[in-house]
Amino acid sequence: MHRPEQLLWTGLRGLDAADVALPFHPGGVILFARNLDPDPEVGPARCRALIDGLQARFGAHLPLAVAVDQEGGPVSRLRPWTGPTPPLRRLWTAGGPEACAAWGRLWGEGLRMLGFNVDFAPVLDLWDGHPTAGIGDRAASERPSEAAAAVGAFLHGLEGAGVRGCLKHFPGLGGTTLDSHQGLPTLDDPAQVDRNASAFVPLGHPDRLVMVAHLRTPASGTLPASLHRGSVTGNPWGVQGRFLPDDLEMGGCADFSWDERVRLALEAGNQWLLVCQSPEGWTACAEAAARLPESHWAPALAATQAMRRHLPPAPPFDPGAWKAWLTRLQTAAKEA
Repeated sequence: MHRPEQLLWTGLRGLDAADVALPFHPGGVILFARNLDPDPEVGPARCRALIDGLQARFGAHLPLAVAVDQEGGPVSRLRPWTGPTPPLRRLWTAGGPEACAAWGRLWGEGLRMLGFNVDFAPVLDLWDGHPTAGIGDRAASERPSEAAAAVGAFLHGLEGAGVRGCLKHFPGLGGTTLDSHQGLPTLDDPAQVDRNASAFVPLGHPDRLVMVAHLRTPASGTLPASLHRGSVTGNPWGVQGRFLPDDLEMGGCADFSWDERVRLALEAGNQWLLVCQSPEGWTACAEAAARLPESHWAPALAATQAMRRHLPPAPPFDPGAWKAWLTRLQTAAKEA
């Protein structure tokens, strides 16, 4: 299939594949708590059945990219099954890179059993303590070198278990005071922008997923970085990756029409269109992509299809292995 709707990494409604109603054929999906049965006895197997059903429906020719936001700490979609788990900052301050790698592997093992092949984690923003910015202890350190070390270790564990990670939120939200879910945060100091972005430099490479923030910087002008080519593929720090914008339904890009969001995102060099929250949003995004000439979306589609070809199939779901993993994880959480 060679259609622009396959650029969408979309949210969906429903806990079972038969209940999922999407008016298009996405290239990726992202599951939220709304898609997961909170019952720890039946929820994990039901999640796996949902993902298997989505793969059968949308991944017959190429594996479907199936993602979740599973960082641990305050952003933990699996929390109803696992209980509380430590955020990245606690892992780094208490256990250094070894703890970050161990927890990355733990999450990777569990997510792979559930059928996920991508985790939109970890956070590479710099910790700054701002209570309103939406990052908090999701970030490991205020020092770029330490943040990169923590995230690199987490990724080593996660991807070693067979699940792709994602650097976020490039070029970095450290120092912002507005949550980009609500509006468009701004950083006016170029030195702060450079300091934030420096954490990404050692970890970017052409095959690395990199989520770009809705963030206004001196370089991006009236645009958020997520829609600005000079902040994505043309970024001055030389960070490479498979870029995708943060959720295009967020407040940080709400001042732009869907046609503008989609066109600018692709012109910026993003390979995916992430749209998560509502049927109205993901339908509008797909329709806007379909209105573009093929020259606007064909290169991105080729890139996403190349990535999907290398997504490994998940092993069969084993309830005994899941329970053993859950015991190990909960023991590690008590010790963290």
